[in-house]
Amino acid sequence: MRIFLSAGEPSGDLHAANLIHSLKRRLPQAEFVGFGGDRMEKAGATLLYPLVTLAVMWFGRVLLNIHKFFRLLYVADQYFLKEKPDAVILIDYPGFHWWVARRAKARGIPVFYYVPPQLWAWAGWRVKKVRKFVDHVLCSLPFEPAWYQARGVPGAVYIGHPYFDELTERTLDPSFMSDEEAKATPLVAILPGSRTQELVRNLPIMLRAAAKLTAVCPDVRFAVACLHERHQELAREIMGREKLELPLVIHAARTPELIRLADVAWAVSGSVGLELMVEALPSVVLYKIRPFDLWVARFFIKSKFISLVNLLADAEVMPEYLTSQDVSGELAKWAESWLNDPAKREQAVSALEALRDRVAVPGASDRAADRIVQALDAARPADANTIRGTHGTKRIHRGHASR
Repeated sequence: MRIFLSAGEPSGDLHAANLIHSLKRRLPQAEFVGFGGDRMEKAGATLLYPLVTLAVMWFGRVLLNIHKFFRLLYVADQYFLKEKPDAVILIDYPGFHWWVARRAKARGIPVFYYVPPQLWAWAGWRVKKVRKFVDHVLCSLPFEPAWYQARGVPGAVYIGHPYFDELTERTLDPSFMSDEEAKATPLVAILPGSRTQELVRNLPIMLRAAAKLTAVCPDVRFAVACLHERHQELAREIMGREKLELPLVIHAARTPELIRLADVAWAVSGSVGLELMVEALPSVVLYKIRPFDLWVARFFIKSKFISLVNLLADAEVMPEYLTSQDVSGELAKWAESWLNDPAKREQAVSALEALRDRVAVPGASDRAADRIVQALDAARPADANTIRGTHGTKRIHRGHASR
């Protein structure tokens, strides 16, 4: 059995890797091939192209890379034609994945969409592409199946968010934690995003917010959590251009530790918000885009919130800013209130804890793997490679004795 997976972002690469591990337990003889990143490759997939390196958003960036996407679509189509995989699994990353789904469908290969794009939030008319090109929609948010089913997509099922799977297995560096915990001053974690363009646009605002917060809370220190060393170097360049003297350290691959250690966070909108929720860490969500992109987005965005956490809560439990402006003052004010007013901090923590206890259920990777295997069994009931299993779920809880 051969399964093709495609993930175009670091978070999707992580979800794909966890799904591969779950599928291997059920289909030990299966081969995994596709587009993705290092995590997929370490999980045992053969990469035809490191698509994660093309994690781009917004119209101009996509157009600049359009020739690469056309070439990759040709690579995928030729693979579908010659190797005829048993399934194609797409993880988020709309746009390019619609075309991959179209080609897979044309070649008679069943298409699974795992962590489907948030069509209900913007450009909802694209659901017609799901009806035409996707056989199974494995939803990560509890309200998504009803939305899809109301629009003629009967195969949509809720399996939970795979990010919670990774959180249950995550280990923290004890030496790093011990060294940082010895520093008694409050810590603000700065999470500028996993894409280069996110870091370039959002980190300057966060650094200016740090300068404003330092003016009123001089004992506060800051830590920037970068995805990898390339982003760490870029963050240092941005820091140099801003010409700010701050009690700040820039780290690479330390996001889990810094979130656990922090008293407050400023974060770019994305799946990291779920980790902030699990840790019940008072946070402000920022997403800065160009004025033209913001003007265009206003015609498409249909949801009340940009943060996954706020969408799950159906309330603004994390203050959020989708903006083209410098909102560093707002970030600083929120952090100051949480650091200096225990009642306001407790209110923010309690809201996040209540939401976490309701929605943070791991096991999505196993549930998705079960659905995929069941669907493949239905198509090939005599498949000798199939291994079924049942997997219980548990809720995620984190201690916050220091808070």
